Amino acid sequence: MNRGFFSDVFFLLMALIRPATVHDVPLLRTLIRELAEFEHELELCVLEEANLLQDGFGANPCFRALIADWDGQTAGYALFFGSYSTWAGRRLFLEDLFVREPFRGRGIGTALLASVARIAVRENCYGVQWEVLDWNEKAIELYKSLGAEFLYQWRPVLLKDGALRRLAEKAS
Repeated sequence: MNRGFFSDVFFLLMALIRPATVHDVPLLRTLIRELAEFEHELELCVLEEANLLQDGFGANPCFRALIADWDGQTAGYALFFGSYSTWAGRRLFLEDLFVREPFRGRGIGTALLASVARIAVRENCYGVQWEVLDWNEKAIELYKSLGAEFLYQWRPVLLKDGALRRLAEKAS
């Protein structure tokens, strides 16, 4: 047998990708805050456990999440939700993909992304969409190696806080 087989078996023995449950809410919040710190925006991360509990595990869940465990330790997570393209139909939007520093380079990010891709295929989605910070070169290289298409012609737009309220007031 070749070495690739043994490394694949080793990975399968060490890694577990599982759906997050209501019991994972404190862990999810911790991981989200770790991602915010990694992205140098911890001060913007104001979400509380109660929000995650209601929005992810309440009567009308807004998101789903996967947890990656490595040899019994939490290694990372993926958080995603359904979205829709009027041109192509259903897709998943990957809001967060994060692997803790000690676990990077082991294929965990790829395994999480592959698990989201499997869900997208199973649910007849045409694709998975996400964003990556322009300085995160390791992630960019990973996504390129997987065949992801970068949408340079599109720019993310966000309306929030006072601007959101001012616009909302203009609705009749």
